[in-house]
Amino acid sequence: MSKTGTTEKPDPWRVPVAVAQIPETGLHRDIEADQAIRNAVADVGGLREVLSAQASFDVTPKSGGRFHVAGHVRARIGQTCVVTLEEIETDIDEPIDLTFAPPEQIPQMAALVDEAEASDEETPDPPEPIENGIIDLGRVATDALYLAVDPYPRKPGAVFEPVVEAADPEDHPFAALKALKAEPKKSGTRKPKGK
Repeated sequence: MSKTGTTEKPDPWRVPVAVAQIPETGLHRDIEADQAIRNAVADVGGLREVLSAQASFDVTPKSGGRFHVAGHVRARIGQTCVVTLEEIETDIDEPIDLTFAPPEQIPQMAALVDEAEASDEETPDPPEPIENGIIDLGRVATDALYLAVDPYPRKPGAVFEPVVEAADPEDHPFAALKALKAEPKKSGTRKPKGK
């Protein structure tokens, strides 16, 4: 349960790696989502479908209990074209380059990122926290996939053409005045009431 009292959807793709079991030489992992995971990824991400999803990672230990995670996520997703409303498929190939750090180091490292932003140096990404001694490669893959999704997918060659309506000659700023002027004047005088 979140703080607001609503239930959050669980991570659809879980591949936990205990940092204590990562050798000094690092480790390589290839992961692939089965049908149930792909359905969950599509549901959580608001996609029509996920036809395939796989990822490759190299996890390398760094000083201070930090870990560098590099790799790629490749997926084929089904979406709906925002112009034609036809079903389309999109390929995703998203690189991953993250640093994970123990939670107690995050504020200090975030401050270093803020300092780098203030200077002209290239700004590094802030580190991700290692949660309960675990780096979840499935979650890393899912997050990268979601970030790569085009929120407004278009079928190749599809162009939005607004509907153009011919201007109504009676539809102009002074049409109401023209209508008042055209009303015939009533002849005759009114007698005041009560007399």
